[in-house]
Amino acid sequence: MYEVDERDRVVPLETVPPSSAGAPLPLIMADDWRVILAYYAASTQTWTGTPRIVDQIESDEPIALIRFDCRAHMFGPPNDEAFHGHPLANRGLQPYRAFRIENSSWIRKLERINRVHEHHKSERFNELQHLIFAFHDSTFECICKEFDVRTEHGSILDVTPAMIALLFEKQKK
Repeated sequence: MYEVDERDRVVPLETVPPSSAGAPLPLIMADDWRVILAYYAASTQTWTGTPRIVDQIESDEPIALIRFDCRAHMFGPPNDEAFHGHPLANRGLQPYRAFRIENSSWIRKLERINRVHEHHKSERFNELQHLIFAFHDSTFECICKEFDVRTEHGSILDVTPAMIALLFEKQKK
C-alpha cells in the first residue's frame, strides 16, 4: 500500500456502474499492459423480501466489464467491514463505488521510482490516473492511462470469453 499526503483528493466516477452491495464477485485478468475487470453491478430490481442468490457460474445479473490501459494494479483488502482503514477513507472513499484519485501519491511515488531510468520523462506520468473500485469483500486499485466501460448481462463465467478477447485485442498506438 502507498502512503497518502494532503494532496490526494477522492472524486467519484459517476460514469462507472456501482457494484452490487451483496456479492459483486469481481474477477480480473491481466498482462503487462492491460487489466480487464468484471463484477456484478448494482441491480435496478426492487427488493421483494427474498434475497437473490448469485454466483459466478449461473446468474442473469448486470455485469460491468472494464478494460484498463494499466501500468500497475492491486487487488485485495480492505473489505467493506475494514474499509475505514484505507488511507483515503476519511476523504470520501466508500464501498460499492468507483473513484478517481486526483494528485495521487501512488502516481507521484511511481514517478520518483522511475527517475533512475535514463530515458525518464516526468510528463508521461501526467497522463496517468489512479482509480479505486471498492467492493464488498475486496478493493481493486490501478494506475492507468485510460479505461472504457461496457455492461453485459449473465454470469461472470459468461463474460470470461469477452474478457479474454479484450485482453488480447490489439493495443491502440
